[in-house]
Amino acid sequence: MNFTDRIAVVTGGSRGIGRAICLELARRGAHVALCYAGNEAAAKETVAACEAEGARAMAVRCDVSDESQVKALMDAALKEFGRIDILVNNAGITRDGLLMTMKEADFDAVLDANLKGAFLCMKAVSRPMMKQRYGRIVNLSSVVGLRGNAGQANYAASKAGLIGLTKSAAKELASRGITVNAVAPGFIDTDMTAALPEAARTALFASIPAGRLGRAEEVARAVAFLASEASAYLTGQVLAVDGGMAM
Repeated sequence: MNFTDRIAVVTGGSRGIGRAICLELARRGAHVALCYAGNEAAAKETVAACEAEGARAMAVRCDVSDESQVKALMDAALKEFGRIDILVNNAGITRDGLLMTMKEADFDAVLDANLKGAFLCMKAVSRPMMKQRYGRIVNLSSVVGLRGNAGQANYAASKAGLIGLTKSAAKELASRGITVNAVAPGFIDTDMTAALPEAARTALFASIPAGRLGRAEEVARAVAFLASEASAYLTGQVLAVDGGMAM
């Protein structure tokens, strides 16, 4: 899978899975525009890491739930690189809590960032991708969007909604050479899972047939496949990278 001179926009690209995706694409020849919510230092580190792979890279601060900021992000990418070939919607947040006590503001914030944000980014790139009759859109859903999870009603709703959005957009855009797919990671070894108590980690491992957490690089490789020419006849699909959890 070679992305020589392809232009990718990756939301939430400053760390974790997003950084791994940026590096995987850069390593394969793509140039990367990433957005970040607030950690400028981490974003600069990702840009430097992409440049060390020989790619051109840039970082733009962007709240993906704000349409004007999303437009500014895409305009900046188009100004710098001239086109957008790949969009990876990775930005997302959690505001966990039980349904009966969850604050409305926490429900809204997660839906705005995780689902509305992806919608706004897809809307913003759809016109230039349709004009060039080429595009690859990959949305980061979650095993929680496939199975649900107690204490994450808002997050599960956002990630399940993202699957419906993926399938609908895939049907709208397929005739213009644009594929839209989703990756649904399971539990991945990130800062968040590293902070879990040992008892919680043990229980977590028991629910994963593979018996281990996934790695960010494994998710990134799945994203790269769906963003490549190798997946040209694959659209509207959900690829679970979860060690077997969603079987």
